[in-house]
Amino acid sequence: MGAHGHSHDHGHDHSAAAATSPAYRRVLWLALAVNLAMFFVEIGAGFAAQSVSLLADSLDFLGDAVNYGLSVFVLGMALRWRARAALLKAASMGAFGLWVAGTTVQHALAGTVPTAPVMGMVGVLAFAANFGVALLLYRWREGDSNMRSVWICTRNDAIGNVAVMVAALGVFGSGTGWPDYLVAAIMSGLALWGAAQVIRGALGELRSPHAAGSL
Repeated sequence: MGAHGHSHDHGHDHSAAAATSPAYRRVLWLALAVNLAMFFVEIGAGFAAQSVSLLADSLDFLGDAVNYGLSVFVLGMALRWRARAALLKAASMGAFGLWVAGTTVQHALAGTVPTAPVMGMVGVLAFAANFGVALLLYRWREGDSNMRSVWICTRNDAIGNVAVMVAALGVFGSGTGWPDYLVAAIMSGLALWGAAQVIRGALGELRSPHAAGSL
């Protein structure tokens, strides 16, 4: 059926066409709605359960909702603008990583013990939401830095959700907050690493001859 696309895909034409397709736009809007809803669920649960890893996860959802909104906005724009949007998203991922790191240190110093059952339940719900979004986005995981950043964010989230569930078990089993702090620290590291990856890709695109011609 789609044999013509398999032999030697011209990366640019292919990703440009995919990035402006109505199907990709619909998936992004759906992803935005799911992420925004999960942000409110998780930030409420994070404060209620005193869990840094849930707070980390909730901010991830908020960051993604902003990312998806930004991605819909720049779809079909010149590569230079899409690369700039990716840089902005990477900066937000980095800021989020630093915030989580700071909050984790505060909780560790205070010896906060979070509520494990709430962490576990919300972790499972968050994983289901992210897994669904990741499945929807899987076809568009390759492309420009903007599409790649959307995919990287979603994939990192699903990993983060599994980590929250593991942390909940750890807190439940040990009666201490350390599993929660540890997972939050790993998640902030993931956010910083993801941000660095996206920044590298976007800067490469801004320097490319394709971007030079388009303001």
